[in-house]
Amino acid sequence: MAHPMLLSRSPSFLAPSRRCLLSLPTSSASASASLGASQSRRHLHLLRQSKTLQTNSSPRQQTRLVPSSSSSSSSSSIRPYHSQHHPDPPVHEYTNSQTTILSAALRHIPQHGFTRDALTLGARDAGFLDVSVQLFPRAEFDLILFWLASRRGLLRASVHDGLLEQYAGASVEQKIKVLLMERLRMNVDVRHQWQDALALMSLPSNVPLSLSELHALSDDILNLAGDTSVDTTWYTKRLSVSAIFASAEVVMTREAPGSSLADTEAFVDRRVEDVKALGDKLSGVKQCLGFMGSTAVGVGRSWGLKI
Repeated sequence: MAHPMLLSRSPSFLAPSRRCLLSLPTSSASASASLGASQSRRHLHLLRQSKTLQTNSSPRQQTRLVPSSSSSSSSSSIRPYHSQHHPDPPVHEYTNSQTTILSAALRHIPQHGFTRDALTLGARDAGFLDVSVQLFPRAEFDLILFWLASRRGLLRASVHDGLLEQYAGASVEQKIKVLLMERLRMNVDVRHQWQDALALMSLPSNVPLSLSELHALSDDILNLAGDTSVDTTWYTKRLSVSAIFASAEVVMTREAPGSSLADTEAFVDRRVEDVKALGDKLSGVKQCLGFMGSTAVGVGRSWGLKI
């Protein structure tokens, strides 16, 4: 009677064997129960091995060599360089309702700036109640982030529509100049409001997402320009483009209303020519780290950070 009790506690995956074993003589049932227990132990061992393999193959430990989601279709064959320790950027995604309100609010930025009033008017235009602005926990900063992300999308669309066709034989540096100026011109209608936007972006709680958007823009520009760096210059070039764009934004806000951004374009031309990291590799680890550090400080100061 001991053997049937033992079999009744066997795992469910041994259920078919139990029905056969119950009809066997006592000696045969004893041998079969021993065999079933051995199979059970083997099954558990295989499960542990499977879990160990899954843990060791975590995506966080793999070198990421896949195309960036911000890259355009024209550069889909380029594989941007990432260190396996490269951190994931902060996430800022919006629901359909939030996107609808933000899209409508963009039309009110030239008059009302990046303010709660612009968000409220956008909510009204989209058919929402004024209280819908509470959908945005970061308030005005969400409007800034949406502006930056939507302008990046327009820049990629411009390249898709043939912005760089006449520069097919030009250097990467020349294409970078064209793309930087194209993106800066998208701020012309709001440049009288941009100083306030820069002040909001420089707040400590907003800096991570602001720098994430700036990096995404520089990554887009270099990919669209045809840069194929796969070494440490992948980082230095993006820092260089970020520094040039952040500085040029400040120059643009100081130009007279209605100007053709001639001063801003001249500034971009000089900075692109001066930054050797755009075309040449830096030699030496100390030189590379020093350049990256000084460039990061320059970006922060352009945004008003006290560093």
